Amino acid sequence: MFKVDVDSLEDYFVFDPVRRPQLEQLDAAIHAAAPKLTRYFHPGTPAGQPGMRFKMIGYGAFHFAAPSGQTVEWPAIGVALQKNYISVYIPLRRNGTSVIDAHADALGALRIGDGNFSFDRSDRLDPDTLAELIADTQDLFDNDPNSLPNRVG
Repeated sequence: MFKVDVDSLEDYFVFDPVRRPQLEQLDAAIHAAAPKLTRYFHPGTPAGQPGMRFKMIGYGAFHFAAPSGQTVEWPAIGVALQKNYISVYIPLRRNGTSVIDAHADALGALRIGDGNFSFDRSDRLDPDTLAELIADTQDLFDNDPNSLPNRVG
């Protein structure tokens, strides 16, 4: 399993020198389209607790109630290095459908899943579509309490 072994935001950006420009380009796009979503280092959840264990760059932290009843911190947008690509996780939903779905056809992603997409080169992503997706994410995060099921606080 691919593991990003870092303990800070700064180290995350320099972990993979080849893909650092991809991370920086995506970071700039997120900051431009959603400036209110504060960037932070998400350390992953500890073993035995609900949530994903991998480390990532987070934007806009929130808390949700896991099925176990525990409260878990998660980003509105999460960016994670994978072995062969970069994944972007966006858990927000509009009327029960992933916010990504409305942008999927034009995004240019290598893969699209429920609440996530992956790419191998950021220049393959359509910049206007990416900006619209990120702006929609911030709008939902700020204004629609139903966009994050089980949100606490």
